[in-house]
Amino acid sequence: MADVSETGKIGWIDITVDDAEGLKDFYAKVTGWKPQSVDMGEYADYNMTMPADGTPAAGICHARGSNDAMPRQWLIYIVVVDAEKSADACIANGGKVLVGPKPMDGGKIAVIEDPSGAVAALYQAP
Repeated sequence: MADVSETGKIGWIDITVDDAEGLKDFYAKVTGWKPQSVDMGEYADYNMTMPADGTPAAGICHARGSNDAMPRQWLIYIVVVDAEKSADACIANGGKVLVGPKPMDGGKIAVIEDPSGAVAALYQAP
């Protein structure tokens, strides 16, 4: 995850797909990102890093395990103070909660759909 110290900032972006192995190679060739394996137990997801300095730029994840219910698309992660309250506000304002809120990386995540049908994740840092 990138810098998650500022509420409202887009702290990360990733994509969940059936074949992360193949897609990481596609983006490496198209963008110059360098894949860095992230051990998920029985398989690996990937941080795609900047070619110049290895800074994480995005994630490419398999649609299994903890990511099984994630939408198959690029997904931004917006930093929030409280994932539970933000998820409740989403529902109260005409949106839907698709995943969570649930624990992630010591914090919490909720995947929401706004009233227009667009999907984003809300991330509460630890």
